[in-house]
Amino acid sequence: MPLSTLNEAQHRAATATGGYNLIIASAGTGKTSTIVGRIVHLLKEGISPEKILLLTFTNKAAGEMIARLGAFFPKSTLDRIESGTFHAVCYRWLKKSTPGLSLKQPGELKTLFRSTYEKRQFKRLNHDIEPFSATYLYEMYQLYQNASLETFDSWFLAQYPDHEVLMDIYLDICEEFEATKAEYGFVSFNDLLLHMRRQLLENTMPFDEILVDEYQDTNTLQSALIDALKAKSLFCVGDYDQSIYAFNGANIQNIATFADRYPGAKVFTLSKNYRSVAPILSLANRVIERNERIYPKKLEVGRRGDAHPPKLLVYDELFVQYQSIAGMIKKSHLPNEHIAVIFRNNASADGIEASLRELGLPCKRKGGTSFFESKEVKFLLDLLSLMVNPKDMMAFIHIFEYGKGIGSALSKELFQCLIHFGNGNLPKGVLHPELFDLPKLNPHKNMQLGLFDDDLEIGSVTRFKHLEMSEAIRAHPLLKHPKLGQEGVKYFIDYHQFLQTVQQSRVPKSILAHAINSALYTQIVELLSTQRARLKTGEIDQEKKERSKERILRKARLLLDLSSHYRELERFVNAMILGGGELSEGEGVNLLTVHASKGLEFSEVYVIDLMDGRFPNHKLMNRSGGALEEERRLFYVAVTRAKDRLSLSYAKYDRVKKIDFKPSPFLYEAGLLKGEPTYPPEKES
Repeated sequence: MPLSTLNEAQHRAATATGGYNLIIASAGTGKTSTIVGRIVHLLKEGISPEKILLLTFTNKAAGEMIARLGAFFPKSTLDRIESGTFHAVCYRWLKKSTPGLSLKQPGELKTLFRSTYEKRQFKRLNHDIEPFSATYLYEMYQLYQNASLETFDSWFLAQYPDHEVLMDIYLDICEEFEATKAEYGFVSFNDLLLHMRRQLLENTMPFDEILVDEYQDTNTLQSALIDALKAKSLFCVGDYDQSIYAFNGANIQNIATFADRYPGAKVFTLSKNYRSVAPILSLANRVIERNERIYPKKLEVGRRGDAHPPKLLVYDELFVQYQSIAGMIKKSHLPNEHIAVIFRNNASADGIEASLRELGLPCKRKGGTSFFESKEVKFLLDLLSLMVNPKDMMAFIHIFEYGKGIGSALSKELFQCLIHFGNGNLPKGVLHPELFDLPKLNPHKNMQLGLFDDDLEIGSVTRFKHLEMSEAIRAHPLLKHPKLGQEGVKYFIDYHQFLQTVQQSRVPKSILAHAINSALYTQIVELLSTQRARLKTGEIDQEKKERSKERILRKARLLLDLSSHYRELERFVNAMILGGGELSEGEGVNLLTVHASKGLEFSEVYVIDLMDGRFPNHKLMNRSGGALEEERRLFYVAVTRAKDRLSLSYAKYDRVKKIDFKPSPFLYEAGLLKGEPTYPPEKES
């Protein structure tokens, strides 16, 4: 049984009496084994499986824990345990009570938000305040939902009091955004938690114990949801020294105040590290002890064997650093997948990746733009999403805003027109329209806020008489839309052709193959590869463009391979939306941001670009949620990914930007450089 394999501290935590239990699990101390042991203990104590809820931050983590339990309990028992991410669990619950929900990715909802924002005419207002962009306002609204339980205007104006003159417009944008989501059944990841919490105010979920992994990463909304579940017992596992998501709303106070918020709470500490050798742990301890100790602890060595001291690598020039480290990796006898290069900023990844590729070493990047969030992949998934749910306005907007002269606002109108022409049915509205009059498209007029759009006047179809098109297209009522230009019509023709080709198919791989080979996607490949090959002079680097096209089509082929495992289109699309962020592409040396490295371990680790300003990152420290303490926690996470060998590097000069660098203060704190560290100024409150 797993309980017999636990050390004394792990066993004491796993078998704790019910109530409010917090387990401080430092890096590499076996938190997963402790959680699995706890579930074993609960089941052995007679707790019914359906009375247990396991909340994690990735579905992969939940799956691994349940898989471990599979060695000791039958599948029929484990299937009854509710487990998964906060969002996945809430989505399953809400689908039972609200079957019409359509979960949308942040990028899609940002497009919808922008289409609402663009209708406002800020210039008509007489004031000197420059309004925030649609993107920034959307991001602040999402952060607010994660970080606060007060009203949006109170939270927002506490940070930006000078924007009070614009607050009514900001609120109106958000209200229309929410109304549109409700109309079409769209929900964001935040909405899953918000809706579930509201339901729990009236209904109680029957859980005897809730287990929460990575508790230090919970935000205010997630903490409120945990409380709303009203479980008889809580088992929260986390490490305040690994709380590195303040920028995304994570609230370190959740773990810091646990003992104060829950009566009779017990705190257990796991301190024996089974991952890293003694010199690496010693370095990690020296640095992280500079942060305030919320709960007393110190990492202890749990491994035996040879111990290599961490290395400091110093270079005169930035790119020389990347080339040298690539050369070291080339000489390593370890398999590539056992080696990681970790950095604070994605900008560092390009140089090391180029140097590795130059030596013929394969590598994979994680922590930048997700494969499934890349524009070329997202476009294909939107085409499929619209086939699964023809009422998915966001997918339609995301597809059509790529058309020349269309944009998000007009895309929304075109969608409404096509739904109208099909009498509620989008495919029919595209291929076989029944109604031919243009609908009224401005139901949300607000004269006080500068929404002075006039109703549409029917345009003349003769504008397009010189374009080559079928009679079915020429007779289509969409061509009467006065805002639709020639390029927009050509784009619609390509979409019409694609839909006509796949309308009878429901096999994911077949539909995706048609999409990749369509004229529609050819335009996207051309557009994106051109954008990515444009030089600062405005010229197009043709060689770079061809490489970009190759990368785009490689991603398309990978998605096509993934689709071959699915028979049903809906299951494929849902799997890509909910699980896509956890899949990675390719094999080779791991190139990781610190955030992406969390929870992973490697035999050999290089932490690069340890220059003051880059790590700690001064710019990010001055943003909401940033602080030197958080940067120090990021450094702690980075170095504790290493099991056997750790190298830390910095460069003195960047010859391209002509910038001199100073070493990171963390190198002084670690004892690798002599002298007292100099710290960046704290953000003014």
